[in-house]
Amino acid sequence: MGLLENKVVLITGASRGIGKAIAEECLLQGATVAFSYLRESTQTRELEIELSKNGGRVKGFLSDASNYDAAQKLVDDVVEEFGTIDVLVNNAGITRDTLLMRMTEEQWDAVINVNLKSAFNLTKAVQRPMLKARSGSIINMSSVVGVKGNAGQSNYAASKAGLIGFTKSIAAELGSRNIRCNAIAPGFIETEMTKSLDEKVVEEWRNGIPLKRGGQPLDVAKATVFLASDMSSYITGQTLHVCGGMLM
Repeated sequence: MGLLENKVVLITGASRGIGKAIAEECLLQGATVAFSYLRESTQTRELEIELSKNGGRVKGFLSDASNYDAAQKLVDDVVEEFGTIDVLVNNAGITRDTLLMRMTEEQWDAVINVNLKSAFNLTKAVQRPMLKARSGSIINMSSVVGVKGNAGQSNYAASKAGLIGFTKSIAAELGSRNIRCNAIAPGFIETEMTKSLDEKVVEEWRNGIPLKRGGQPLDVAKATVFLASDMSSYITGQTLHVCGGMLM
């Protein structure tokens, strides 16, 4: 029996990388998985088929997490399809990296809207089914950059730091209803995006990590499963660093 047996998990931004790994691991642990994606494509349609091979029920939903009304509709559609939502993983995120002196207002707003406002949108919408069930786990994907900052990523760092404060506040608000809220702060995770980086730069990062390697999406996915499962039933308002010791 899996750790997430009989649980319905909604994951935003799950078309690739960490989000996809979370969806795969949740399915392997017995969950029913709903995931959102921003743009319709052959790749996203194939993803639903690919994920379903792991067993369990899975369905993708075209939705913009940064849009308030779209987020509400997404939650309504998932509840209509699967009956409830037990776990919400706010994973949708983008980067628009540049130094502040070059950063445009549009680059700032885009990152804040997708990375931070989307968590507000989905968390507010998912309260209703979770309050009705008097149970739930909300997991927000932050970053070590949100804890320590990083030059050239002021918009990204602000959004991820905001998620940590948001997490603590929601944990305080909803704890009495048995709804938990935690954050995960990944460090250097090797995904499709990092493959385009210069290998010397990547090697320098690896050497600065006590475990001497970059993390894998599965490392984050396993931490997500833990926080989604009943094994973490007395954990709320916390930020779990999945970074190989990069931040201590």
